[in-house]
Amino acid sequence: MEPILFTLFGAVAVAGALMVVTRKSPMSAALSLILSLFAVAALFALRQAHFLAVIQVIVYAGAVIVLFIFVILLINVPQDKLPVEKMTVYRLLGVVTAGLFMVEAAVAGRRLSASPLAVKDSGSVEAIGHALFTDYLLAFEVTSVLLLAAVVGAVVLAKKKI
Repeated sequence: MEPILFTLFGAVAVAGALMVVTRKSPMSAALSLILSLFAVAALFALRQAHFLAVIQVIVYAGAVIVLFIFVILLINVPQDKLPVEKMTVYRLLGVVTAGLFMVEAAVAGRRLSASPLAVKDSGSVEAIGHALFTDYLLAFEVTSVLLLAAVVGAVVLAKKKI
């Protein structure tokens, strides 16, 4: 049953992602992104990573998409004013390259797949905390400094306008 659900939610996630990039209306693209994010959360839940599934729904499907929809409504560009972009050779090469990259990632993922026991523990809060503060401590600290610099920069930019 699990492989069928995994395939089904994976197909929904890919279909939602394709709808995001192919919809003409920004609002329907944002709603398609919500569909894709919920499907990815279901994939996390199927892999016993319940914490990641909840975070996926709360942070991405909740907060980030609400921000996107707020910006879309704030900008309020009429449908006829949206630019129509043509398919060029470069775009076609980009699509082919992205497809090749996806095939390569799938092949590499199959080769590097971990044991079921290691995958089962990888989505828990304890496992994430342990990985953050041992294996990825430098990346975690660099990211925190980068976010702090972004907050300070945003405050400085906002203060100049007052």
